[in-house]
Amino acid sequence: MTDLNHILVEDCCKYYSIETSFVRTLNDQGLIELEYTNQSYFINHEQLSVLEKYVHLYYDLDINVEGIEAISHLLKKIEDLQSELRQLKED
Repeated sequence: MTDLNHILVEDCCKYYSIETSFVRTLNDQGLIELEYTNQSYFINHEQLSVLEKYVHLYYDLDINVEGIEAISHLLKKIEDLQSELRQLKED
């Protein structure tokens, strides 16, 4: 892939010292979005901070992918509620 905004998943995994299967599982669960081109998976630069958060949860805190899904869902709900609260305060 010639797009400079994408990184080969294998290169990313080497950098973070993580397994490619973990990144693909995150993709399968809808937690990150990978692009498949020329028989290779790529991740967008914008998603690296999200991946780093999941890497920390999985490898450092020993939280499984199902737990990461639950945490991600709850954090999204909190962000939505905070946004709604800000809008209500502006009115």
